[in-house]
Amino acid sequence: MNTYDDDKRKPNRLVHEKSPYLLQHAYNPVDWYPWGTEAFKKAKDENKPIFLSIGYSTCHWCHVMERESFEHQDLADIMNNNFVAIKVDREERPDIDAVYMEVCQAMNGNGGWPLTIIMTPEKVPFVAATYMPKKSILGRIGLMELLPQINEIWTKEYHKIEEQTSMIRFHFSERTTKKPMGKGTIDDNVLYLAFKHLENTFDEENGGFGNAPKFPSPHNLMYLLRYWNRSGDERALKIVEKTLSAMRSGGIYDHIGFGFHRYSTDSTWLVPHFEKMLYDQGMLAIAYSEAYQATGKPEFAETVREIFEYVERYMTSPEGGFYCAEDADSEGVEGKFYGWDIEEIKEILEEADAELFIDHFNVEKSGNFLDESTRQRTGKNILHIKTGPDETARKHNITIEKFQSAIEKSRQKLFKVREKRVHPSKDDKILTDWNGLMIASLAIASRALGELRYTYMAKRCADLILTSTYMRTGSLSHLCSERTETPSFLEDHAFLIWGLIELYETTFETSYLNAALKLNEYLLDNYWDEDNGGFYQTARTSESLLFRKKEVYDGAIPSGNSIAFSNLIRLGRMTGNTELEKKAYEIMKAFSGTISAIPIGYTQFLSGVNFILGPSSEVVIAGDLNSEDTKLMLSQLHKEYLPNKVVMVKPPGTEGNAITRIAEYTENIVMKDGKATAYVCRDLSCKEPTTDPEKMMQLIKDKK
Repeated sequence: MNTYDDDKRKPNRLVHEKSPYLLQHAYNPVDWYPWGTEAFKKAKDENKPIFLSIGYSTCHWCHVMERESFEHQDLADIMNNNFVAIKVDREERPDIDAVYMEVCQAMNGNGGWPLTIIMTPEKVPFVAATYMPKKSILGRIGLMELLPQINEIWTKEYHKIEEQTSMIRFHFSERTTKKPMGKGTIDDNVLYLAFKHLENTFDEENGGFGNAPKFPSPHNLMYLLRYWNRSGDERALKIVEKTLSAMRSGGIYDHIGFGFHRYSTDSTWLVPHFEKMLYDQGMLAIAYSEAYQATGKPEFAETVREIFEYVERYMTSPEGGFYCAEDADSEGVEGKFYGWDIEEIKEILEEADAELFIDHFNVEKSGNFLDESTRQRTGKNILHIKTGPDETARKHNITIEKFQSAIEKSRQKLFKVREKRVHPSKDDKILTDWNGLMIASLAIASRALGELRYTYMAKRCADLILTSTYMRTGSLSHLCSERTETPSFLEDHAFLIWGLIELYETTFETSYLNAALKLNEYLLDNYWDEDNGGFYQTARTSESLLFRKKEVYDGAIPSGNSIAFSNLIRLGRMTGNTELEKKAYEIMKAFSGTISAIPIGYTQFLSGVNFILGPSSEVVIAGDLNSEDTKLMLSQLHKEYLPNKVVMVKPPGTEGNAITRIAEYTENIVMKDGKATAYVCRDLSCKEPTTDPEKMMQLIKDKK
């Protein structure tokens, strides 16, 4: 037999791990080790190469590779006899993943997951690939052929491996010692070039950028909003509106249970890769919140509410943390949970409602998309919208109110039926960095939409992280859990600091601002590159890998350096500590050449540049948070799109001392005539204090 007997299978060492991804492989016949000293000692003692496999629990091709290869005894025998096999969850150890992914990209010109690395016991790779079949197909070598070849070279021609590893060591040692290029600053022209690139690649018909596959890339949209706000170029705003509306209408959006899928496999947003990632929900909620502030369009606010309804329902732990992801697959089939056939809809809904629903969501008898492998229609439908509700309501001769009521009633019925299906698996890790992003997202949305519930959700999560790791140990852990402690990374600090800043500007509870400042100090002490500026991904005391990675590229989520850059600017402005802003300038200097060469890859960083170039404002309101006049001023600030500002509140009496301890310049800021008073400074120039909310807004928006 090729596959192992489920009734007699024995666990490997991964059975003692906490990661859902590692546990998925705990009963493979492959003798997997977790990353650690035991595995490396075995490899060294027995003089064996290491087979390193990196993936994550909701990765479709990771599942495929497991079923095709790692569940088979014949391949397991080859691996167990000749290699030491290590499994790594990329979300649990992003430092390991980042280093070996860069190796893979350098060796092959591309990367992805599952990531397959074969390396020496000293952690130096000599083979790098992504998905590999069990047996060779279509020019792609299979593991059954490759692994014996590697074993032969390892035992009989080791000098070839030494040559390869020497080249790799040299390449990456040169990379890490090389001084950064650049003129030291990033100017308005770079901001313009980033806009022009986005404009030139914009899909006029379908929204988004480029062709298939299409990723949401919300930080691109957030940058365009800032560029519109800065330049007044309406084209930038139109690109954002078109893209957000198209994604909301497309199959990339779950119209029954809400939330966004990972990306679209086509250019029209119809057929998604069905996994749902926490960071996509958080970043997209920010983009839709800011677009709502900029345009006032109700559909953007409604999308935010639905995203958080999904997150609260499926992705929130009992303690208030947020889970990582939901899988694309259920019952071994990608997207099975989300598809509908027309007869099923007709059985569930009454005739008139079914007719309206089928028309609105473009349901077809033969199905509305082609299967990726067979290129045939399957009879299944991905719900998506092509025409606006007004047009569809007119077509069916009903009012828009009746249309919306009928669609919502039908959605709820289908939701109840879908809940009985086998759900995709959930990755229930609570990662500090992704949760920090969600805290920021909830706080921003709470202000933009006036939804206090989102503040409550953000506070629960922040308090969970701060009490479960930071207050207990004095440092952060990447995995927020009492079950285990993992190293912390740049992203954990940067994203949590971001979340705490946003939470302070929503609640004005100084404890959150104090925590942000202390974490920022820790980050500077332990992650800062004293020679070249910028932050390393790992701390000075972290495990030594092939090289110490420093990244600024804004990929699926923004880089830690991009977020830390913005944090330093904002904390410097809030506290009046110019040393923090100097650090921000050092980061800009460190990466200026890289970013100026290809601005489109760094739009989150450029959002920070937009702030630092100005115009920007610092607003301190002297007032009682419970009084109506203070609430009115804050309401005015929150409802408009004003990205380049920081806001603080100094309560009257002794309560205000907490803010003065953080920011000495607020000592003489007091209420005038017993009224809430706004002190506005714009571009290093302070204006006359005002008790008039409208006057306050004029001072902030005045471009003179």
